[in-house]
Amino acid sequence: MIDRNLLVLASIVFIDMAGIGLIMPVMPTLIQSLTGQGIDQAATWGGWLLFIYALMQFLFAPVIGGLSDRFGRRPVLLTTLALLGVDYALMAMAPSLAWLFAGRAISGVMGASYAAANSCIADSIAAERRGAAFGMLGGAGAAGFVLGPAIGGLIGQFGDRLPFVAAAMLCATGVIFGWWRFEETLDPARRRRFDPFRSNPLGTIGRMARLPLVIGCLGAIFLMQLASQAQLSVWAYYGTAKFAWTPATTGATIALFGVLLVLTQGVLSGRAIARFGPVRTATVSLAFAVPSFLILAFAPSTAVVLVGMVIGCVPGLCFPAMQQLMSPRVPEDAQGELQGAIASTISLTAIIGPPLMTGVFAAYADAQGPFFPGAPFVLAAGLMAGAVAVLAVTLSRHARGEGPA
Repeated sequence: MIDRNLLVLASIVFIDMAGIGLIMPVMPTLIQSLTGQGIDQAATWGGWLLFIYALMQFLFAPVIGGLSDRFGRRPVLLTTLALLGVDYALMAMAPSLAWLFAGRAISGVMGASYAAANSCIADSIAAERRGAAFGMLGGAGAAGFVLGPAIGGLIGQFGDRLPFVAAAMLCATGVIFGWWRFEETLDPARRRRFDPFRSNPLGTIGRMARLPLVIGCLGAIFLMQLASQAQLSVWAYYGTAKFAWTPATTGATIALFGVLLVLTQGVLSGRAIARFGPVRTATVSLAFAVPSFLILAFAPSTAVVLVGMVIGCVPGLCFPAMQQLMSPRVPEDAQGELQGAIASTISLTAIIGPPLMTGVFAAYADAQGPFFPGAPFVLAAGLMAGAVAVLAVTLSRHARGEGPA
């Protein structure tokens, strides 16, 4: 049952991320058609759409996690995926930009469902095997995020509304598959009352702050994900400004990095954790992020960028290892709360990161002052160095106080 559930969970996470990726290629043309404005203004509106999506995930990830602790993982996962499909269908008919904003807000709420998905791992898999399972879910999400834009770009040639329809159909397929094959992982005896004072970002983080290892890992995750916003926010602009990349080249590099993450998280993370342990895997793999970002910052050619990307996939081992370390420190009836805290932490960086990284890029990519498009990656390297330090101190204190992890 566990292996079958893990396969179903990976499928649901894949569908969730593929649905998000499907609509990305058509958003610029859709926004232009709804507003009648140029691509520059469309990019501004697109940034605000990303902001509202990330904000709603930040606010509602603890709610979704708390609801899954109360009512079980299966109903929460299937309900959020079904409502996400309905939302995509409504966005396919969006008559105005305001309608699109409402749709992205709802998508942000329902897209927080991976807090419940990750909680299933803690419910049903032994602590020493959870890292591999978390890695499998991460790999499935990365695969969906890679394939989604590629498929959306192909479908979008026949109409900028069709990818939304495809995303809705994909969600419906996931609901049917999950209803048929997915079994509940949270025993009723282990459920807890839903507490709105706990099921919000501040309340959840406050609870996690009582657990030194967990709050330390959350601090490292915050710095890691904030650094990663350099890639998510300025990658295409960086490649265009420094190497004159075409859209095809940009898409190919993104796809390559996604494939590397699928291999790292989905295939290698479990083996690395089993061989080296979660502590060594987390700290050593994360350290590779610093030279990776520095290579990207100063790369003289696209070939060197590819080297930086290969090195940069190694830190993908870190997140599953940290999840394996954190989950046994949280009570069984609060695994959804933990995953909600992780999701909110990541979403917060998606709110802060884009304006920060694009602002740094703009300051060093205009006609005034030094021309250095790689500047955001220098900042990212510094943030990653901070994450390495926070994680090392946290795990060192944990080892001294409680013995080896």
